[in-house]
Amino acid sequence: MTRRPLLIVVLAAGKGTRMKSAVPKVMHEIAGRTMLGHALNACQELWAETIAVVVGPDMEDVRAAALQQVPYACVYIQERQDGTAGAVLAAREAIANHKGDVLVQYADTPLLTVGTLERLHARLDDETGVAVLGFDASDPSGYGRLLTGADGWLQAIREDKDASDDERRITLCNSGVMAFGLDNLVGVLDRIENANAKGEFYLTDAIEIARSDGARAGVVVCAEDEVMGINSRDQLALAEAIYQKQARLAVMLEGATLIAPETVWFSYDTEIGRDVVIQPNVFFGPGVTIGDNVEILANCYFEQSRIGAGSRVGPFARFRPGAQLGEHVRIGNFVEVKNTVLGDGAKANHLSYLGDGEIGAGSNIGAGTIFCNYDGFEKHRTVLGPGVFIGSNASLVAPVKIGEGAYVGAGSVITKNVATDALAVTRASQDERPGWAAKFRARIMKRRAKAG
Repeated sequence: MTRRPLLIVVLAAGKGTRMKSAVPKVMHEIAGRTMLGHALNACQELWAETIAVVVGPDMEDVRAAALQQVPYACVYIQERQDGTAGAVLAAREAIANHKGDVLVQYADTPLLTVGTLERLHARLDDETGVAVLGFDASDPSGYGRLLTGADGWLQAIREDKDASDDERRITLCNSGVMAFGLDNLVGVLDRIENANAKGEFYLTDAIEIARSDGARAGVVVCAEDEVMGINSRDQLALAEAIYQKQARLAVMLEGATLIAPETVWFSYDTEIGRDVVIQPNVFFGPGVTIGDNVEILANCYFEQSRIGAGSRVGPFARFRPGAQLGEHVRIGNFVEVKNTVLGDGAKANHLSYLGDGEIGAGSNIGAGTIFCNYDGFEKHRTVLGPGVFIGSNASLVAPVKIGEGAYVGAGSVITKNVATDALAVTRASQDERPGWAAKFRARIMKRRAKAG
């Protein structure tokens, strides 16, 4: 069967009252990306022709986030919280105008993989008008049960509160994610009634209605963790832990060494090269790329940064947005790099702040160096040519340029450009007074003796 055009309806209208948050549930993050962002990314990777996002009233931030990630998406408002069928019908216009398959996804199931969604969509064929994603639950309490016949076809989905005792013993449960290959899905949804324990319009009732119209319903099974719904902070933490465990394994399988995997945290887009060694307690925020053969020592923090091949960073180094290291760069303990490019072979091994700058290849930054980049109103840049040597405890007051091969003496405050191959020193001349310390101690001792 040739795959038909796909519309994905993403349900994101849940209030998430158990999150106890002013932030909509789907805007909470897993691995540096919102739950909504994870769901929409899966839609994009499925190459859905149309994406419809259903939000609740007064969820303008959810609407804006959806359109920022998927500008061509259609956003609809579910005015009444009257069940999953009502939520899907909020996108009635998109469904009615679509000629093809429809997949219903939930924005609060961020661990659902593209591969599983592809399997679900592929289950639709000439014999199958509906495909339901199920899982074998370790504890099925509270879940809708998938009722299948002897032939393996899905007969119905029974919500937990409406199930009989025998049906509650079934462990094959409904994830809520469904795919429809029906020519008149809106007509099926319009026939759903709310004669149930909660008085809601259940999308699951579409199964029996479609079967009564002659369609068959199939089941695709996935791992329970993959369809975990997030409704509370503890579930959010559990989902984060599952994601991180998977991310760590993927990084190691691709050729990196994690000394203590459970202490390393990745974001959704972290890129780690081969033969990278990562020591304990390292955090990667969004937008980080680590080249091959990099060594990351303990207790480092990265966000929006790029580390070149063969570099060595840490321990206790911080990389803020715009930090870019060339190859074989050395960044040591308690060095902070922000919006600064370091050329190949540059070094800053101790206790420095390098903000809004450019450091040429082979330059050496001494301990305690500060790029004074902010004047109270604006940020300014510090530019160092290749082969520059900055002595310890120097302050470079931007905007300033240090020429190729130049030296800056320890303790200097540099406020003017330094020429190529020049030495710049601003410290005062040393004044030595022979015997002063001994005389000072004698005076103090005499004063104490007199006072005692």
